[in-house]
Amino acid sequence: MTDTLLNAENLHKSYGKTHALQGVSLQLRAGEMVALLGPNGAGKSTLLQLLTGLFSPDQGRIEVLGHDLRQHASRALAGLGVVFQQSALDLDLSVRANLLFHTDLHGLPRAVARERIQDGLALMGLTEQIDAVTRGLSGGTRRKVELVRALLHQPRVLLMDEATVGLDPASRQQLLTAVRSLTAQRQVGVLWATHLIEEIKVADRLLLLHRGAVRFDGSIDTFMAQADGDDLHEEVLKQLKG
Repeated sequence: MTDTLLNAENLHKSYGKTHALQGVSLQLRAGEMVALLGPNGAGKSTLLQLLTGLFSPDQGRIEVLGHDLRQHASRALAGLGVVFQQSALDLDLSVRANLLFHTDLHGLPRAVARERIQDGLALMGLTEQIDAVTRGLSGGTRRKVELVRALLHQPRVLLMDEATVGLDPASRQQLLTAVRSLTAQRQVGVLWATHLIEEIKVADRLLLLHRGAVRFDGSIDTFMAQADGDDLHEEVLKQLKG
């Protein structure tokens, strides 16, 4: 059995009379990439906010590496790495300084931090950018730096929240390839939130979210086997109607 790294059960979240999530459940296993797909307003951001502990669900339970997020938040969050839609880098600092700030927050000894920073930048082909001021980097390079940062404390679960927004096609593909390789090389579980249908093709599983509820959870092959046609883009749009 493949280890379940993230388990969320029956999540509900409302803002006043607006039901953002209605009974959403999901599991993420080691070495698995799950694409969380849905249009704007589907509930993706709310789900990511609950999974990262920014907000608490009105109902339901979240476990990360077996730790209940409500009861043992620090242990659960230690197992998470997150790349948010909005950049969280300090643009006036160098790449090195941004990454050291993150390792300091996690209490890593400087010797360990420097080694992990070097290894992470090498993995992304960014070794020569270590002393570059972040503001001068391209959008794609900044995203790679954020990915390096998210992995410095060696989390088992990686959450990518619309991480390719604003990137050109080449940068988007490079980031997808880098994240996909992490699942194989490090057995990281990845939840990739997106509204772009073309990005789901590299995932092991599709979680289709619409109006706060799960419309489909399974492989692309299973999704297409249940579909009327043979065009993935059209079949996804059919599911998102109504």
